[in-house]
Formats: sequence, C-alpha cells, structure tokens
Amino acid sequence: MTKAELVELIKRKKSFLCVGLDTDPDKLPISLKNDPDGVFEFNKAIIESTLPFAVSYKLNIAFYEAMGIKGWDILQRTIDLIPPREALIIADAKRGDIGNTAARYGKAFFETLNCDAITVNPYMGEDSITPFLAYEGKWSIVLGLTSNTGAKDIELLKLEDGRYVFEAAMAATAKLGTSEQIMFVVGATQTQYLERIRIVAPDHFLLIPGVGAQGGELTDLKVLMTSEVGILVNSSRQIIYASSDEDFAEASAIEAEKLQIQMGDMLN
Repeated sequence: MTKAELVELIKRKKSFLCVGLDTDPDKLPISLKNDPDGVFEFNKAIIESTLPFAVSYKLNIAFYEAMGIKGWDILQRTIDLIPPREALIIADAKRGDIGNTAARYGKAFFETLNCDAITVNPYMGEDSITPFLAYEGKWSIVLGLTSNTGAKDIELLKLEDGRYVFEAAMAATAKLGTSEQIMFVVGATQTQYLERIRIVAPDHFLLIPGVGAQGGELTDLKVLMTSEVGILVNSSRQIIYASSDEDFAEASAIEAEKLQIQMGDMLN
C-alpha cells in the first residue's frame, strides 16, 4: 500500500485507527477457550466487526510465535482475512539484524506472509534497515521514541550535541529512504517530545501505540498531524478485550467506532 493509497483510505473511512491483534489464548472468551482454533476464530470476529472503523491491523508476532507452528498458521490465515486495500497489515516483529539476515526477514514478512509493513529496530544501523527498503510499496516502521519505561535507558540519553539518542536515530534513518517507505513508532504517552519528533520527521507517518489502556490521550496527538494526516493510532487491549463474554465482537466494534468518531472530528 502506497502513501497515497493510505491517505485515501484514511479519508474514506474518516479514521486513522490501527487495531492491534495481540491475541492471547489465555484471554479468549469462554466460548472459544476450548476451541482448538479459538485464536483464529477470535481474530476473524474482531476483524469483521472492526473493519468499517479501522485502516490498519497490527499483528504482534510474539503472540503467534509463542504457539509454534500452529501460531504461524494462524498468523497467515489471519492476514489472509484482511481485504486488500481495506487495511494496512503491519507485522509488529521489531526485527533488527544485518545483511542477509535482514533480507530474509524482508522475504518472510513481505513475500511469504504478504504484510504491508514491518516494525524494525534501528540500533544496528543502516544495514539493518536498507534490505527492507528494497520492497516497493512496503513500509519499514522504525522504532523512534517508545512509551515503555525503559526508553530512558537508551532512547532518552543526551548526546554531546544536545540531541536525544532517539532524535539522532530517527534523523539517520530518515536519510536512508523516503516518507513513502519509512514510518516511525512514537509512544502516545511521550507528549513532551512530540514537537521535537515532528522537527526530525516532518513528513513521515507515525505509528502511535499507547492510547487507551496505556494511558495515552488521542487529543494530545493533534500536534503530530500533517496535511497528509501523518499518523496511525494503535489500540489493542481497549478494543479486542472490550468484553470477555459472547458479545466480545460487538463490544470491540463499539470501542473501535468510539475512536473512529473522535478521529473523524480531528480530521475535519
């Protein structure tokens, strides 16, 4: 999915919502816990109920890897459920290796699994990112400033030139490609740094987790919006675990629509 196609999708759905499919078998509704295909059926119901309100789905690869071969099968079948051009499919894999290894990760997620985007850890440098940029119409979503408490250990260290490490990493990454290829991950709770982020990456889309269960506020993100919208806001637990009962899919749709309505107001 190209940048122009993503912007058109956002405007058509009046939404920049990304639904995180961090599906935990231990948190399935009772009706699905004993179903051997319960995770897939859960994902299917969530996608069908939220697709009118979402422009992206982010699959946290760890939740599928943890199930072994079965998990990879569920991952592929879940991806196949999402209609082409109706949602950007993100593999939240946070891969970060070099040379031939990065190239094989690119093949795995862009060719074999047919994802539109992959999250990438930039801290091994240029050769850990450029193999992913060889794929036309695919996105590398590079860690910028994350919302976890450990961000202070590296990302928020100060360099001699006064910049934070995350600013240097984002600036170096931005030079490797274009805003048609690279997005950045920015935590919604890092509100005091949002203006600095837009200075470093004025034209790039930002994938923003942390709204909802993690405490981030949607309205705080208005400062990051550009003429091309420029943001995708991820919500996982708030949507997919809105109910643990039989009505879980309906409840997820209600939560997704609430966010979509707020996003529509922000787009006006």
